[in-house]
Amino acid sequence: MDHLLIRGGRRLEGQVAIEGAKNAALPMCVAPLLTDEPVRLHRIPHLRDVDTILSTISSLGKKITYDGDTVEISCGGALRSEAEPRYVQQMRASFLILGPLAARLGHAIVPLPGGCTIGRRPVDLHLEGLRAMGARIEEFPDRVVVRAEKLHGARISFSHPSVGATEHLLMTAALIRGETQITNPSKEPEIGDLISLLRKMGAHIVVERMSIRINGSEHLHGAEHTIIPDRLEAGTYLLAGAITGGEVQVTGVEPEHLRSVIEVLRKAGMSITESSETIRLLAEQRAEPGHIVTAPYPGFPTDLQPPLVALLCLGKGESLVEEQVFESRLAYTHSLNRMGGRIKVTGRKAIIAGVNTLVGAKVPAPDIRAGGALILAGLAAEGETVIYYPEHIDRGYASIEQKLALIGARIERGE
Repeated sequence: MDHLLIRGGRRLEGQVAIEGAKNAALPMCVAPLLTDEPVRLHRIPHLRDVDTILSTISSLGKKITYDGDTVEISCGGALRSEAEPRYVQQMRASFLILGPLAARLGHAIVPLPGGCTIGRRPVDLHLEGLRAMGARIEEFPDRVVVRAEKLHGARISFSHPSVGATEHLLMTAALIRGETQITNPSKEPEIGDLISLLRKMGAHIVVERMSIRINGSEHLHGAEHTIIPDRLEAGTYLLAGAITGGEVQVTGVEPEHLRSVIEVLRKAGMSITESSETIRLLAEQRAEPGHIVTAPYPGFPTDLQPPLVALLCLGKGESLVEEQVFESRLAYTHSLNRMGGRIKVTGRKAIIAGVNTLVGAKVPAPDIRAGGALILAGLAAEGETVIYYPEHIDRGYASIEQKLALIGARIERGE
């Protein structure tokens, strides 16, 4: 069985170059469905999820051309309205094709999406927004069918910020007549990056304090865009430096995108220095205990909660982590407990009692970020750790074993 083998106990030291943001790249690979003209995207990360979304777009009639970390998405023939289940069912972001296809073709058939098992992530907000735009939607157990001869602008108010729904309705609204206003949208940097691309394609978008207004266009054109750095990858490597008592510098980053993470790490006793495109962490002591609550941006990101919990397992005292975004995201903690952690989970709260040492174990990676947490725990643990199902980790971290090895980790991939 494929696995990662980690021999722990090594202090990490050195620089890590950060990839383009996966969560920005995925919707940007969908945006070219809105035009027949070429869209060139730079700094595309080499990840399984990106391969999946590009395969989805290709199956709909787009031509995909690679050149290093640049991808050009252009017209490859007539656009198809029905997505192939084998792609959409692998990853939730593939559902974003529904609205753009409906805006272009007037109808679309998309299977219900798959992805990480970290809790309910219903598509209700996506479908409510499309209905407000005039779409007629039929929901089946395995797919969604949309008929939309003439979509129009609408006023849409989210009950809670949703990254996927914000991205989905932004792209759809950019190519339909009238003004759309989305109230209570997500404010993640990846949303801002998508807006930058859509503006380059000719979309008229105004970002306000509590809403986003989109004046739809009948025609969007090609564009060229460089994707922002991946704040979640950067945060994971900073936490890897912290858990191993190391000194790690991440390069090619936007420090402001990691402000909440930097604040948490400083409160935990880590020394952090910043420049315009780098963040350097020096861990001179075990982490101080803390109380951390995940929240939509600019709060502490839910995707960095599992690696943070791994760090706090080796902290000085008792910490409390509250998961406010995904209700099942703490399920991985039993694996950390198998490695010697002392974590008690009640609902969405994890009480972590710091221990002096972790020990290697054989554990599965249930999803991307839980897999990242188990890697960090393995790096700091005594003995060998074997992590099964590394393909989940590959969905969000490019060449993670090579990058970690360059800064001193003893990690290898096996079968």
